[in-house]
Amino acid sequence: MSLRPILRWPDPRLSQPCGPAVPGPELDALIRDMFETMYDAPGRGLAGPQVGAMLRVFVMDAGWKDGEMTPRACINPRILWMSEETAVGPEGCLSIPGVTAQVRRAARLRLGYTDLDGAAQEVDLHGAEAIVAQHEYDHLDGLVHFDRLEPETRAALMADYGALP
Repeated sequence: MSLRPILRWPDPRLSQPCGPAVPGPELDALIRDMFETMYDAPGRGLAGPQVGAMLRVFVMDAGWKDGEMTPRACINPRILWMSEETAVGPEGCLSIPGVTAQVRRAARLRLGYTDLDGAAQEVDLHGAEAIVAQHEYDHLDGLVHFDRLEPETRAALMADYGALP
């Protein structure tokens, strides 16, 4: 396992949709590296494009910072359902360090994906897990959390980000 460099926005790869991930030893190694990189960063999620792998894969662990590790690797994930109920909360991004934005997301969702063993999974997520999954899923479609903001808010945060060292 090894740490991988995290791309920083506005790297153009962070704005490109990803292709399907193909299970196998190379993907397994990528996922191991992504978990190591995510925990080291320290983050709650990390998507393939954030480490330059333009594949539909992300890793997440919404609970580890609060003491309970719940690692989840999602290969070729699909959002199957999202609640109409929404929640607004602070989101940061390992690719946009130092900037937190208030983002509106679905409060609950059902996520389908393939796990590390090649098994199809469906899981209902809420709270922090739902937020992290949506954030990472956006990365697979070439979106960052800035793209979910009103234009004025986005412009102000982009200016702040440009001013950071």
